[in-house]
Amino acid sequence: MSTQKSPWTRTVAGQPRVGATAQRTRRTSMRDVEMFTEITGDRNPVHYDAELAAKSPFGGLIVQGGVTTGLLNAVVAEDLPGPGTVFLETNWKFVKAVPVGESITATVKVEHVRDDKPICKIETTVRNAKGEDCVVGTATTYTMPLLPAAREVMAHSP
Repeated sequence: MSTQKSPWTRTVAGQPRVGATAQRTRRTSMRDVEMFTEITGDRNPVHYDAELAAKSPFGGLIVQGGVTTGLLNAVVAEDLPGPGTVFLETNWKFVKAVPVGESITATVKVEHVRDDKPICKIETTVRNAKGEDCVVGTATTYTMPLLPAAREVMAHSP
């Protein structure tokens, strides 16, 4: 397929390469839990009741799964594939809870890129500070062609 006709030429970051990776790291906080609750209404006691959570298999307060996977949203939308990218499908397995105050790193790796549409299949992981998997899985993404067609033509002019 001609590069000029590829929908990737109209995406902000362009077509990613198979094998490309990106990651982001952040420390979770009680504020994350509170903000997620404000959005969703998830008030599970393992997120708020320290005494109860200490007696649970988690051994303490944990953040909601959406807080954990939310970091993957940021990597995908900001870094790889980049601006304009949304999830079409996710397949995530939560293998280890993330305590409040834990540093986590979300990583994406491009496994497949379509040439005819701005669609990627990616491997996704979220690991804790010890490098242990907390969330593992895959996702399919779509990157919206946000650049005007005129800019695409100008980019390929001699």
